[in-house]
Amino acid sequence: MKVADSSTSAAQDSAVSDFPGRLAAWQRRIEDQLSLRLPSSEREPKRLHEAMRYSVLGGGKRVRPALVYATADALGLAEDAIDGVACAVELIHVYSLIHDDLPAMDNDALRRGRPTCHKAFDEATAILAGDALQVLAFQTLVRGPG
Repeated sequence: MKVADSSTSAAQDSAVSDFPGRLAAWQRRIEDQLSLRLPSSEREPKRLHEAMRYSVLGGGKRVRPALVYATADALGLAEDAIDGVACAVELIHVYSLIHDDLPAMDNDALRRGRPTCHKAFDEATAILAGDALQVLAFQTLVRGPG
């Protein structure tokens, strides 16, 4: 068994002790990246785009994309090379939450402390918003790095 030298151990200790700061930076980064990649609520169909932005940008811990960034960091990859992957992971997650909240599933009224998408808009818009987020996630992956 190979024993890590003291410089490796010190670097690992530093990375662990600074994890809360790194997590906060990744959360800010993913918020910015998601906002850039989502269609403007001023573009037609406005109601659909509003529902997408409402659901994605309505809060959340962003644990899944943070894990993408943490993995990239451990592998020595640049953050800008995996922004798209981190966004796609979060978009798929939000799509699943929108559909899970629908009346045919859990019929939840609140998500992240505010009305769910189907309550804030309507059921049909929520279904379309979830579907559109899934498509956007796949488009983001197909476009490649960044």
